[in-house]
Amino acid sequence: MTVLIAGCGDLGTEVGLRFAAAGHRVVGLRRSPEKLPPEIQGVRADLSKPLPELPTDVDIVVVAVAADTSTEEAYRAAYVNGVKNVLDALERQSIEPRRILFVSSTAVYKDSGGAVVDESTPTEPTRFSGQVLLEAEDLLFARTVGSSTQAISVRLGGIYGPGRTRLIDQVRTGKAVIPAQPKHTNRIHRDDAAAMIVHLALMEQQPQAVYLGVDDDPAEYGDVLRFLAGELQLPEPPVGPASDGGAGDKRCSNRRLKTTGFTFTYPSYKEGYLAVLAGEGVRHP
Repeated sequence: MTVLIAGCGDLGTEVGLRFAAAGHRVVGLRRSPEKLPPEIQGVRADLSKPLPELPTDVDIVVVAVAADTSTEEAYRAAYVNGVKNVLDALERQSIEPRRILFVSSTAVYKDSGGAVVDESTPTEPTRFSGQVLLEAEDLLFARTVGSSTQAISVRLGGIYGPGRTRLIDQVRTGKAVIPAQPKHTNRIHRDDAAAMIVHLALMEQQPQAVYLGVDDDPAEYGDVLRFLAGELQLPEPPVGPASDGGAGDKRCSNRRLKTTGFTFTYPSYKEGYLAVLAGEGVRHP
């Protein structure tokens, strides 16, 4: 098959490499295609603007964009405009791919006070990030309804992995703080996120419209910091006010994903962070 990856940053590139390893032709859109590995055919494109001609035989599209900065304007340019421009290009060329997967986020859910969140939970984002992502999802579903294209939103938790060492760095530098008010954190290793996207794109059974991409362990944030400190042989971080502005407290469920037969390489933060600390894998430029 021909797979189009719209947005080939770290995650999109890993997704593309996995499709290529499975024997598929992969075309990747990004502003600097020269950075892509040879397995991915790079096409220069800015997803916030109208796109160049696409391959006419595209079967699978993965939209894996990222905002340049954490502002509403940047989010809107990346996600809403990105989805719109991909759909416009497909429509212009009368291409109806079998599936379009949009990489979204668990930010579309509000703080649930530690309650379990799944695909049936109402989306009531309180921050602009979740609101813009939900708008992009709605646009994708509205534009593909009634067509032969199956639209899928993949709502990922916090991605960590090779080169994504923010928490490790905070513990190492003594800047990490365990929140006085316990809260849960929903994570997924980059490699599992990429494997999940490929799995949903290629599986024979009819996919659902939405999947949560989180590992098996919605861990308490303080436990993650304590674990990292122990592995780094450093003192346990102090307890204090949350340093991230209080990103909310919810426990996301991956039950729907697992019913498709997907299995995790890193089912919890422990296996994942041990791999990161051991230097396994590389972050794609």
